[in-house]
Amino acid sequence: MKIGTVIRGALAAAAAFLMPSAVLAEAMVFDNVTLIDGTGRPAQPGMSVAIEGGRFTAVTPTAVGRSLPGRHIDGKGRWLIPGLMDVHIHLGGPYNPQKDHDQGVQALASFLYSGVTTIYDAGNDPRFILTLRDEERAGRILAPRILATGNLITYPGSHGSAMAIEVDSWPQAKAALDRHIAEQKPDIVKLTLEEHGWGSRPMIPLLPLDLMENIIHYYNAHGIRTTAHTSSELRATEAIFAGIDSLAHPVIQGPVSDDFVRLMAAKKTPMATTLTIGEGYSRLVEHPDYLDQPLYAASYSPAQIAELKSKTRAEWKERSWTWWMKLMTPIAQENLRKIDAAGGIIAIGTDQSIGPAVHREMELMQAAGVAPLRIIRMATLNSARHLGREEDLGSVETGKIADAVLLSADPTKDINNAKAIVAVIKAGQLIDEDKLPMAGGRQPRRRDF
Repeated sequence: MKIGTVIRGALAAAAAFLMPSAVLAEAMVFDNVTLIDGTGRPAQPGMSVAIEGGRFTAVTPTAVGRSLPGRHIDGKGRWLIPGLMDVHIHLGGPYNPQKDHDQGVQALASFLYSGVTTIYDAGNDPRFILTLRDEERAGRILAPRILATGNLITYPGSHGSAMAIEVDSWPQAKAALDRHIAEQKPDIVKLTLEEHGWGSRPMIPLLPLDLMENIIHYYNAHGIRTTAHTSSELRATEAIFAGIDSLAHPVIQGPVSDDFVRLMAAKKTPMATTLTIGEGYSRLVEHPDYLDQPLYAASYSPAQIAELKSKTRAEWKERSWTWWMKLMTPIAQENLRKIDAAGGIIAIGTDQSIGPAVHREMELMQAAGVAPLRIIRMATLNSARHLGREEDLGSVETGKIADAVLLSADPTKDINNAKAIVAVIKAGQLIDEDKLPMAGGRQPRRRDF
């Protein structure tokens, strides 16, 4: 038996375990594409990328790739990037008690339509998000790959306690954590280290550091990663030395110190961007026309857009929080730029619940002075690292799960070109956009093959 046949068989067997429906997908080869593989390497023109059994099976110059088995798709004049990721969402809104399953499915569809193939829900009603996670993994809904916390973990009365399991002592907390692990099977666990007292927020109880350290170690000992909500350099530093695996937000309370930048570069603790959650308030008030962009028009219903432009816009205009966040967002942008430039790991997260927000997040990083090629890595391989999935996701490399987006414009020239989506591939399958339950209704066909 040929070695290549053995490798393809092994990859197909692995895919059958991880992606039960992917093995039914046809083998495909994208020829003549300009490949941006997500690793940060320069774009590679004239490449062939083969997909079989839900995985990338070959990445080679098209002069060689023409002989690869499978359906060949000519990608001349097009760019192939890894599937985008959002490493911080709250599907349906973090504190919305009336979560509708069908609306959740529509929101998930908006991520796929926007080229986002993996999301992490960082705190939610577990009955809502874990049901959707189960349905996605069983192939019953068209959705990005869902990783979820379910209930987050924090101290009584601390940030996020409305959707958290509250613990106040150790080892007494173990029983609650054991139930969380057994019943919700969290992919990643979010903790909050936040006393507020900034912006227009009142002071609240803070999770004690010794308790935080014990919680982190306990979940890690069960093979589960952790992330932390922090907003200041002090709390981010404390979370890092308590053993946290990633940070759910940038520092937004003020400019970071050079020491913190060097710490982030040395520790390589991934940090999510989440700029749009704050910038989005003043954006709606001052530039509501962004909702007319094709991705937003597809992702929201006409009624939702009308409400955002009228009722929501009027409410946000009167909030002091809107204008405080407008002032502080550029500080967070510069903090992220500095950490990235020093060699830290910045990943794309929105803290929102809609696919187009990922593209706005990338636009804001470009506005901060980060080169588009680096932003693509932030949204792909860095994001996979944030989730602890860099071994099988985040880049177009042989053996990895085949998540990709085919574009009709060069995203290395302008990150806005990442919106020029021709096709989305998740786990080796071309997404049939006609079957996506978009809130904005059926959309014009983007794929021409």
